[in-house]
Amino acid sequence: MLENKTILVVGAGGLLGSNLVSALLGQGASVIAADINRQAMLSRLEKVSGFDASGNLTLVELDLNDAQAVKAFFKGAKGLDGAANCAYPRNKHYGAKLFDVELEHFNENVSLHLGATFLFMQQCAAYFQREQQAFSLVNISSVYGVIAPRFEIYENTAMTMPVEYAAIKAGVLQLSKYLTAYVSNSLFRSNCVSPGGIFDNQPQPFLEKYKSYCMGKGMLDISDVTGTVLFLLSESAKYVNGQNIIVDDGFSL
Repeated sequence: MLENKTILVVGAGGLLGSNLVSALLGQGASVIAADINRQAMLSRLEKVSGFDASGNLTLVELDLNDAQAVKAFFKGAKGLDGAANCAYPRNKHYGAKLFDVELEHFNENVSLHLGATFLFMQQCAAYFQREQQAFSLVNISSVYGVIAPRFEIYENTAMTMPVEYAAIKAGVLQLSKYLTAYVSNSLFRSNCVSPGGIFDNQPQPFLEKYKSYCMGKGMLDISDVTGTVLFLLSESAKYVNGQNIIVDDGFSL
């Protein structure tokens, strides 16, 4: 259903973004892959299993916190059928435990991520208003935008669930619904995918505790998430609008 579609993927140098680019190319889509560092993005893409460099792929260097650059990109864009925002901008202080988080660092991280998400959503909507062709936007939230963190799974590890993350991902859900209601046009769709934890070589005690809350799978493989994004970008989800699809093997139940 994505053959001959042109899809923009931002944050294409990350784990989800790079795998989504590869999956889209495999579906016959033309892909514009964007990230803050073009060379790092290309290096990450080349490591993705099944990545086909001969596909219809355009690489773009783009900083989602540079309003002028983002607006210029969309002003010059043509023929976009959809976009997926897989970017995760954050500062060097991100990830501290609650009582170690300074207000300025909290504010900066929320601004970097949620602010960039707002700008990207806004410009996707402005692009649709100008072009008046069907457009599907997929935003990435999280189970922790929906439920309270399960802090017990982080016990006896150096890991935590950052407070900024919870605030940001809950905000992404509401921004997506806001945008859907504001544009109010069946041709423009804004939906969210909220994954559970994605396997990335986390400590074994954490993996075991996490799995105890699931139905059997536990931490997800990245391919477990990309299929839902592909669905929302496709015409199979033509009238799915303003929704959030949770992919977590039951972790949030």
